[in-house]
Amino acid sequence: MRLDAAAIRRGCPNCEIKTFRNLCGAELEHFRSAAKADGALTVACTQQAAQFTEEAGERPDGICFVNVRETAGWSRDGANAGAKMAALLAAAAISAPDYPLVTLTSDGIILIYGRDEAAIEAGRMLAGYLDVTVMLKQPTDITPPAATVFPIVQGTIRSARGHFGAFELTIDDYAQPRPSSRDRFLFEAPRNGATSRCNLVLDLSGEMPLFPAHDLRDGYLRADPKDPAAVLRAVLSARDLVGSFDKPRYVEFTPGLCAHSRSKLTGCHRCLDLCPTGAITPAGDHVDINAEVCAGCGQCAAACPTGAASYALPPADTQLHTLRALLLAYREAGGMHPVLLLHDRPNGTPLIDALARHGDGLPANVLPLAVNELTQVGLEAVIGAFAYGTSAVRFLLRAKPRHEVTGLSQTIAMADAILIGLGFDGCRVATIETDDPDALATQLGGIEMLAAVETPATFKTVGKRRDLLRFALSELHRLAPTQVDVVALPQGAPVGAISVNTDGCTLCLSCVSVCPTGALRDDPERPVLKFIEDACVQCGLCQSTCPEKVITLNPQIDFRASRAPARVIKEEEPALCVRCGKPFGVKSTIDRITAKLEGRHWMYPAGDKRLDTLRMCADCRVITMSEQQFDPFVGAHERAPPRTTDDYLRQRDNKN
Repeated sequence: MRLDAAAIRRGCPNCEIKTFRNLCGAELEHFRSAAKADGALTVACTQQAAQFTEEAGERPDGICFVNVRETAGWSRDGANAGAKMAALLAAAAISAPDYPLVTLTSDGIILIYGRDEAAIEAGRMLAGYLDVTVMLKQPTDITPPAATVFPIVQGTIRSARGHFGAFELTIDDYAQPRPSSRDRFLFEAPRNGATSRCNLVLDLSGEMPLFPAHDLRDGYLRADPKDPAAVLRAVLSARDLVGSFDKPRYVEFTPGLCAHSRSKLTGCHRCLDLCPTGAITPAGDHVDINAEVCAGCGQCAAACPTGAASYALPPADTQLHTLRALLLAYREAGGMHPVLLLHDRPNGTPLIDALARHGDGLPANVLPLAVNELTQVGLEAVIGAFAYGTSAVRFLLRAKPRHEVTGLSQTIAMADAILIGLGFDGCRVATIETDDPDALATQLGGIEMLAAVETPATFKTVGKRRDLLRFALSELHRLAPTQVDVVALPQGAPVGAISVNTDGCTLCLSCVSVCPTGALRDDPERPVLKFIEDACVQCGLCQSTCPEKVITLNPQIDFRASRAPARVIKEEEPALCVRCGKPFGVKSTIDRITAKLEGRHWMYPAGDKRLDTLRMCADCRVITMSEQQFDPFVGAHERAPPRTTDDYLRQRDNKN
């Protein structure tokens, strides 16, 4: 493949670039010399990474390996791939911070769940490695083994929960076999509601999976009992699952930022709706994320409007830094019309490799970038990519994804609305859903050449997703073909305004008390409701809490919001205490209450001085009631006496 060293130097101006034709062989001494030098070292070869790592030994700064062959050089456009190589090398120089780990432990206790001899045979294969129990669902005509090597019981799994190392199953129709079973199993009297705890579950029942998104549940293995090869693969996988294993803590969660609920009223539930594994559950005012169950799809973090959930592989700001390095280096090296191709490593990387080895390879303007999960990519990354100069974004998905990608679809819909509103024409953001390299080549070749921003943004910022999104939006708006102030967004967007029917609003300020971000505010000096759009996350808590139901969410982007002062939604004259003159409420509300009670309620006869207490602040009301020996039942002797608990109990008994 051709190496355009000049283009690479333009894209990576602060680096020393050296090219070789046989670095792993005749030119190996050059690598040894570079490895002994201080500073970062990047090798544009992944095939011989093991050899280079061994040669370098314990190098303090480590080595970064980048594939520029299958992703760039091995292509029909390989002669023009210099700018892409520069971009890939620049992106690889962005280091990701370490992420926390979760340790899961298995003692090798496995439950094999099936219907027939296939489950028993699986038990025989695993008996020498694991602590095996076989559970048969409604077994018929199964001959018992001559010797009991492992327990074989009857049962039907009603429900399952837990994770690798700590599964808990609720069993109905549970029964032990009779030792006298002869030609077929006979069981004792069954019982329901039994509990089984185990480290691993091998499901050979051939029925519906026990868990949602079962492929993502570590420790739960499932195979079609009619497929011996699939059963054998599951058995071999289970055999080695003994000991302690580390998995990433994919999502870092800050409960104090969560806008899920206040006062038992539900606001934001985006993460609950999107989590494919059920790892997220309500926990009072916030949610709880079970790190042992979480499979790292990242949809919760991508959708979280407050930043309470943040992805760790890598953090959102690191991902944005990588996009910045990739796209700016591509432009500096002379690249035109870049298309950002986001893909995962298990599916996307082999597909790109196959296209490079057996097809035309990737076009020179298609910049591949591997991420842990495509669904982790949030709106800030897509908007940031366009601000940095990409002309289009494509997500390379499996033909049949392992889990729902609803969150990604919502991100694409929001990005489309923003780009169209800002005057970017054509199909800018889309998915490519295929497992076929030729189909991938066809779809990439069909992407029209679209104009990017004339002068890309260069901002580099850190922080939570919302801060990144705010900055990316302002930069893209500055560079956009069309300058508009407001862009309407789909429902569920993490930014927007609210509409309040001021005729129905009583200024009770319940909405202010539950707003988690301070977007709704009051004033201690007078009855007023203010709104700061830049702080609104569209959580819906104000809408849920409002007793008059006069608040409506309005998802949109107002590019003026970051500079706008608090907007007064409604303001009224304060009610002044008739005794001390202190403001204590809303005058119209106090007048309305007084009008409803005067002469219509036995405690407040028309013209009675008791009405004055309604126009007093809380302190003066107590003082006045004490001074005047206020008795609410004076003058009410002719009315029915107050009802007691005994009265209600007698009424209930009479009805019965």
